[in-house]
Amino acid sequence: MRRFAVVCKTELQLFTRDFFSFFFALVFPVGMLLLFGSIYGNVPLYEGAEVTMMDLSVPAYFVMVTGVTGLMSLPLTVAGYKEKKIYKRFDATPAGKMTVMLAQVFVCFIMTILGILLLLAAGMLLYQVRIRGSFLSVSVSLLFSIGGMFSMGFLFTAVGRDLKSTSLLCYLFYFMMLFLSGATLPKMLFPDSVKKISALLPMTYAVDLMQGVCAGDSLSLHGKELLILGALTVICTAAGALLYRKKDWT
Repeated sequence: MRRFAVVCKTELQLFTRDFFSFFFALVFPVGMLLLFGSIYGNVPLYEGAEVTMMDLSVPAYFVMVTGVTGLMSLPLTVAGYKEKKIYKRFDATPAGKMTVMLAQVFVCFIMTILGILLLLAAGMLLYQVRIRGSFLSVSVSLLFSIGGMFSMGFLFTAVGRDLKSTSLLCYLFYFMMLFLSGATLPKMLFPDSVKKISALLPMTYAVDLMQGVCAGDSLSLHGKELLILGALTVICTAAGALLYRKKDWT
């Protein structure tokens, strides 16, 4: 346990020194909140509605944070370690490469939660954002969203043969889902053709789930989203593990 804590401390320091990961996990979502908050303001979705635009947008930005850490920070760090043969060197130590990989997942998870809490605090302070869902339902939804995004990132590291190819996969899928899933712009603004594309993207279901439970829906109303994200987590993790077993890229 002490060995794992030491590795986690080192990985946390490396994460905070990486401007891209630190900025997009902690600063960029708050910047988006301020940008769209200045455009939409804290006005109701429609006349007489209790839910405001910011109440709808902030849960979507939660998913943006999980996408940054799960589809960008984690897979690019793993791919970089693979390419530099760092895991192979750790295999020659008592720690082993598995300890390092778990530490990287743990650090990305912690930074995800920190980014979400920072975003929520800014939303509540500046725009009186309210989370109407229970702590349990919101927590479960976050775990499913994080699991889906992290497992996709893990699969990308198994598919990509080097840092360049992994980066291509991560950038392509992250930015496509970021702008077409409702994580930035509300889906109500999309034309029907874009909504059809959006329905094919995993991040869309994470956004729908988070917006629903944060608005007060019970988890039972979002069985479809939970099923899709759960299946995505299992399938991507299993496929990634299988590829790692068949190919020695460490």
